[in-house]
Amino acid sequence: MNDAECWAVYREREHSPGREADDAEILRLTGKQLEARGFQVAFKTAEELTATDTRPRAVFLMCERPESLRPLHALESAGIPHVNSTQAVLNTYRERMITQLREANVPFIDSDVMSTDAPHANAAFPAWLKRADVHNTQDGDVVYVESAEALRAGLQALAQRGIPRAVIQPHVDGDLVKFYGVGAGGRADGAPPWFRWFYHREQRVAGHVFDARALGSLVRRAATALGLEVYGGDAIVTPTGALRLLDVNAWPSFALYREEAADHIAAYLALRFTGGRS
Repeated sequence: MNDAECWAVYREREHSPGREADDAEILRLTGKQLEARGFQVAFKTAEELTATDTRPRAVFLMCERPESLRPLHALESAGIPHVNSTQAVLNTYRERMITQLREANVPFIDSDVMSTDAPHANAAFPAWLKRADVHNTQDGDVVYVESAEALRAGLQALAQRGIPRAVIQPHVDGDLVKFYGVGAGGRADGAPPWFRWFYHREQRVAGHVFDARALGSLVRRAATALGLEVYGGDAIVTPTGALRLLDVNAWPSFALYREEAADHIAAYLALRFTGGRS
């Protein structure tokens, strides 16, 4: 076996608001499980990536910022495997994700992209205003708006922070479902190789009946379109049982299934880093 270390790269603290410990723990547990399979693992912060001239055997990463991904992309271009790939992480930036999913014909919540300095933005209310690049990093990144005045205020607040573009999405009533997935392949039912879903805890669940297999298939299609191998996200189950995909992100904290997820992720990484894939 190649004795070179695998790098495990933590998510930037600014991108883990309220979840710093959870994000760090899933990476740590995955690394320990990978070490138990005979690999050497070195844990690194995003800031440490430019401070070394050594080359890893492989990289598994949670970092998201372009400046963090840039040195990793250079390693990736030299043939060093990454999970997730740097391109896949960038594909989860909201504006890019919308385009990717549309091109792949993957059903997604209606989304309009607009400039944050737009003086008069048309939208149906209530709605959700979201920054068009990264996911929620602080208050104001995702805002519930019920009027044109609230929309203008939200756009102005984003513009003042130097965020040039935003996404507006309609509010959809229903049960909010969160999901986790691991693996690039698929099961016979169309779901990812390892897949879990659960209700978001900060809601009153109506219990709308839906097809869990259809959710798994939808999630896998979205992950495939974005190039993700370790991922999570959100969907809405409407009163009729219809599914609306709201978000997909790279390598979540897997908080409710951390031990189980770490074992499955490590097994997947072991295959990927030795030339296999599942």
